Amino acid sequence: MPKKRENRGRRKGDKGHVGYIYCDQCGARVPEDKAICVTKMYSPVDPALASELEKKGAIIMRYPVTKCYCINCAVFLGIVKIRPEDERKQKAKLY
Repeated sequence: MPKKRENRGRRKGDKGHVGYIYCDQCGARVPEDKAICVTKMYSPVDPALASELEKKGAIIMRYPVTKCYCINCAVFLGIVKIRPEDERKQKAKLY
């Protein structure tokens, strides 16, 4: 059976077995190396109030929040784009 991707959609290399994590959107159980993880800065203060406080010299802390998604949710949320078929796998042209 032909392979669609050289790495089979994973970042495992030749590690053997990797652990599982749960998708933060749908709760699916996904291998750690296959999940799409996104880190965003989170502030507990709403942006309008934060800008007012920063003008007065206050320091507002922001915290990194990492969320991991399965492939289906990452595509649905727009984190990963579906590429055209000719861009998915670059084949060497023989002349």
